[in-house]
Amino acid sequence: MARRKVAQLNALIAVDKPLGITSHDVVARVRRAVGERRVGHAGTLDPLATGVMIVGIGQATRLLGMLALDTKSYVAQIRFGCETVTDDAEGEVSHEAPVDACLFEEPFARDALARLLGDQMQTPPAYSAISVDGVRSYKRARAGEDVELAPRPVTVHAAELYGIAREDGVPVWTVGFTVSKGTYIRALARDLGRAVGSAAHLGALRRTASGSVGIERCLALDGLSVDAARASALDPVTAIGVPVFALDEAQVSDVLCGKVVAPRGELPAEGVRVALVQENTLVALGEVTGGCVRPRDVFPQPIEGVRL
Repeated sequence: MARRKVAQLNALIAVDKPLGITSHDVVARVRRAVGERRVGHAGTLDPLATGVMIVGIGQATRLLGMLALDTKSYVAQIRFGCETVTDDAEGEVSHEAPVDACLFEEPFARDALARLLGDQMQTPPAYSAISVDGVRSYKRARAGEDVELAPRPVTVHAAELYGIAREDGVPVWTVGFTVSKGTYIRALARDLGRAVGSAAHLGALRRTASGSVGIERCLALDGLSVDAARASALDPVTAIGVPVFALDEAQVSDVLCGKVVAPRGELPAEGVRVALVQENTLVALGEVTGGCVRPRDVFPQPIEGVRL
């Protein structure tokens, strides 16, 4: 079996996904830009959406399932008057409804948005990547199947009205949302339309933050290079959200061999996951055991971007 070549870059970065391409397209473009085959992403964005996408390169792909991305923020345009089969502007119209004059009034809109706040059960769009008996829901929907997905718990932390426009005679609300991981803004738009006695779908969407990573940290895909990615690498320890402990040279050698180490400093409680670092790199993730740290995820090629 051929050995995987050493990656020239092992890092997490944030990119500003452009309009009209898939999350898979983003991964492909990053691969070409940095010359690394091992690239993945966290938090899928539809082709209609733009904004923050976290990408792992090299060894950092192993961190993508561990990221502390419990909340996400968006700016959404919600268009009233009709629903679509996809709950966004890409789908065919499935239902039309009257638009009352009150939908152009900001006090009414703010009151309606306030009622969205809090914990709730949300039915995901039929055209979503959720698996149903091993098949993606959107594939079943495209094949003409009636897809009924089970409601899921979500939380809307904030829903702020930015403005109301009139487009083709119907109101379009621009809204800033902060929501829990797994919340579909398309479904919020659909349910909001129904709640106000009309119909609505998502006209446009921009993700402005994923966890603690804001749009200001994002790199453009155009002109992306190894040097640019390295200079703007996200701190992997902050992204995971675990305590950090520095290692000396001897301890790094031990960790790379899977040996238990006792880093300097007061360790957290038994069983807590911690990061083991050397200078600006993440060497391993470990678990506190008996007053020491046992390596659990070791990175032979350390992950860059640590800022102590």
